[in-house]
Amino acid sequence: MYKTIIIEDEHRIREALSIMLEMVAPDLVQIIGYAENVENAKKLIERLKPDLVFMDIMLADGTAFEVLHRLSYRNFHLIFTTAYEQHAVRAFKYSAIDYLLKPIDPQELKMAIDRIADLQERVMADKQLIELQHNLSKTPDKIILPTQEAMYVVKLDQIIRCETSGSYTKFYITDSREIVVSRPMKGYEEILTEPEFFRIHQSHLININFIESYSREGIVKMNDKTEVPIARAKKDVFFKLMKEGL
Repeated sequence: MYKTIIIEDEHRIREALSIMLEMVAPDLVQIIGYAENVENAKKLIERLKPDLVFMDIMLADGTAFEVLHRLSYRNFHLIFTTAYEQHAVRAFKYSAIDYLLKPIDPQELKMAIDRIADLQERVMADKQLIELQHNLSKTPDKIILPTQEAMYVVKLDQIIRCETSGSYTKFYITDSREIVVSRPMKGYEEILTEPEFFRIHQSHLININFIESYSREGIVKMNDKTEVPIARAKKDVFFKLMKEGL
């Protein structure tokens, strides 16, 4: 049972989220408090020490970042709720931070709670918050790659390619690092998009800026000397991209 606090400055949204939580996770979530501004949110979290916090990005007197930066207790799972337009949602994905779009969908809420069980760490790294603020203010140029050992901040133009194996994705970086993340490729394909990135095969997504050569037989050689196959269904699209000089 997760002791849960909802931090939201709109009464109707607090009520709706409470009702939905009772519907989708009655045996997992126990709501222990509500707050609607920065000061009350800080005091409530410090006093009640929740397991899970739902927090709106924009509060009546400030932002969620002001709350988080002032906390001494941060041993909880955090799910942001936001009314940001769709293009800004990419910032959350690049920062590896869980979020729910308003109006909140009950099925998405249930999936978010289910994901918590797979998370080994409750504490959100400061670098995630820094990157989220950065990515919300401009077009994201970095991505957070969470592993069991650390949170890696990687510039998009340093990613040579990604390779998936089951529920894991391996990132090949220009400094010869290989970073393995316990998340499937599908989630990263949604944010590593064309024209720079191309899903060339079911198991491979490449940064086309690092292509050294490619053959009509269906092999792409990257400039780190690795070779990647072109899926038969992707050949026409890939060759068209190359012909257009992307």
